[in-house]
Amino acid sequence: KLFGPTGVGVLYGKRQLLESMPPFLGGGDMILSVTMGKTIYNHLPYKFEAGTAHIAGVIGLGAAVEYVSEIGLDQIHDYEETLKENATAALMDIPGVRMYGTAPEKAAILSFLVDDVHPHDIGSVLDSVGVAIRAGHHCTQPVMQRFGIAATVRASFSMYNTRDDVGRLVDGVLRVKELLS
Repeated sequence: KLFGPTGVGVLYGKRQLLESMPPFLGGGDMILSVTMGKTIYNHLPYKFEAGTAHIAGVIGLGAAVEYVSEIGLDQIHDYEETLKENATAALMDIPGVRMYGTAPEKAAILSFLVDDVHPHDIGSVLDSVGVAIRAGHHCTQPVMQRFGIAATVRASFSMYNTRDDVGRLVDGVLRVKELLS
């Protein structure tokens, strides 16, 4: 997640390992030579570039890398950490809010529940006040089973969020309690 376009990414690996790996898709410039008896794959990185490259996506990804590099990963991390800490403290002050995933060194993502309100209902109320969150099992069903719950609400913070966004989330959760608790 680097603020670039969807459908584009980077494969990074040690040369020796990449050379020993077979391609997983076929097409484009990935073939150096083909006969009825043998296929010779192209040199790296072409060996893994099947079909026409996602040129616009790669250009956009390059711009995203430059953008993030100009800001600085440490600055982004510190800012997101501040938002996470502020949001966590504010939500923990609300009776009935239960936080999940409280490791000290975690990303700026808060998973929580409010009283016995269904996560999708929480999401609907938050949406109505302009707060975008995710509600569901977040592809972590074993974790949900471990906690004995079906789903959570997940708020994610990034460098484009503000302290006002934290305030809107907190106000939205208070609205959930007012309407549904």
